[in-house]
Amino acid sequence: MKQSNLLYAHSGGVTAVINASAAAVIAAARTRPERVGKVFAARRGILGVLAEDLYDTEAFDEEALARLMLRPGGAFGSCRFDLPSDDGQRVTDRLFEVFAAHDIGYFLYNGGNGSMDAVARLHDAARERGYPLVCVGVPKTVDNDIVGTDCCPGFGSAAKYLATSMLEAGLDIASMVGSRGSVFVMEVMGRNTGWLAAATALAANGDPDAAPHIVLVPEATFDEEAFLAEVRRVTERLGYCAITVAEGIRRPDGSLIMEKSRDPRGYVQLGGAGSAIARMIHERLGYKHHWAIPDYLQRSAGHWLSAVDHAQAVAVGRAAVELALDGHGGVFPAIRRLADAPCRWEVAEEDTGRIANLERRLPPAFVRADGLHVTQAACDYIRPLIQGEVAQATRDGLPDYGPLPLVMVPRRLARWVA
Repeated sequence: MKQSNLLYAHSGGVTAVINASAAAVIAAARTRPERVGKVFAARRGILGVLAEDLYDTEAFDEEALARLMLRPGGAFGSCRFDLPSDDGQRVTDRLFEVFAAHDIGYFLYNGGNGSMDAVARLHDAARERGYPLVCVGVPKTVDNDIVGTDCCPGFGSAAKYLATSMLEAGLDIASMVGSRGSVFVMEVMGRNTGWLAAATALAANGDPDAAPHIVLVPEATFDEEAFLAEVRRVTERLGYCAITVAEGIRRPDGSLIMEKSRDPRGYVQLGGAGSAIARMIHERLGYKHHWAIPDYLQRSAGHWLSAVDHAQAVAVGRAAVELALDGHGGVFPAIRRLADAPCRWEVAEEDTGRIANLERRLPPAFVRADGLHVTQAACDYIRPLIQGEVAQATRDGLPDYGPLPLVMVPRRLARWVA
C-alpha cells in the first residue's frame, strides 16, 4: 500500500500520561516505514492543524522519546476546540487542505468525548470527499468518562495522586484535633462525573474513621441539611471531618454550588465549590475550616504515576497506529478489564460514532444511598488502576523531565485566519 505521513494531536485537558501515548504513537509508526513516512505532531491540537503549525518528530531520538514517555503535560500543546456546526465547512475544508499539503494519510487524535466526536466526523468527511485519510481516536481523560472503555488513560494517575493527597492530609488534620472541631475540604475536578472524587475514598482503605469521611459527587443531589448533620456527627465523634467535593455538585434545583465564569460561548468554568462548602460549615456549625483545590496538580503529577495507567496509555497509542495501518477509521482502542488482582486488561476496538459526546457517569451502585459517600464497589473498581509506580530520573532533587527537540515543519499554505 501507498506510504503516507501520520499526524498526531493532543486535545482538551492534558494528563500525566498523555505524552506516553504520544511517544508510543511515534515509536510504533517508526516500525512501519513501508507504510508511514514522516510523523508530525500538531502544535496546540487541532488549532495547530488549522494554522499549519506542525512539529516534525523525526528530531526525537531514542533518548528524547524516552523523556517524552515520562513527561507530564502535553508536550506538543493542546486546546479545547469543537468542530463547529456553523461555518463547519470552512473549518473542514482547511483541515483537508493541510492534510493534502503534507500528504497526511493517518490522523490520530488524543482526547476525550468531544475528540471522539471529531474523529467520527472527520472519518465521515474523508469518505464523502474521497480523500484517503484514516482517522483514529486515542482515548485519554482524567475524568474517566468515555463510554465504551473500562477506564481512560490519565485517570489512574490522577486518582493515585488524589487518594495519596487525602491520605496524607487526613493524617495531618487528625494530629491537630482540638476542642473546637476542624474540617478539611478538598475540591477535585469533576464537572458532571464523580470518578476523581470517588478515588479519594481509597485513602480510607475501608476504615470508617479515616479520611475522607464524606465524598460529594455530581451524580448525587447535594442535600445541605443531611450533609451538615453528617459533618456534625463525624466531627463530634472524631474531632474533625475530611471531605471531598467534586467541582460540579448541584443543588436539588440543578444549580451549581459554585462556578467561576462563563465565556461568550456559554462554557462554564467551574471552581469554588470546595470553598463554598467550607464556608457553609463554618457559618452553620462554627468549626474551624481549611480547604484546598489541587486543580492542575491532580492531572500533572508525573512524579507519582500509576504504572497500570502508564502502561495503558502506551498500549492505546500503539494500538491506535495498528488500527490506522489496518485501515480501521472512525474507531478508537478501548480498554477491556480481564481481572482485578492482579490487574489484567486488553485493548479492543470501539466505534467513535457510537459513543461520541456521551458521558460515562458513576453507576448508582457506586454511590452510597444517602449521597454522602461512595461504596465499596467504587473502591474495588478504582483500586486496580492506581497500582504500581514508575521511576523518574531526578536532577538536584527534582524530576528531570529535560528539554524536547521541537522542530517546526515549513508551511506550504497561506496563513489561516480564524
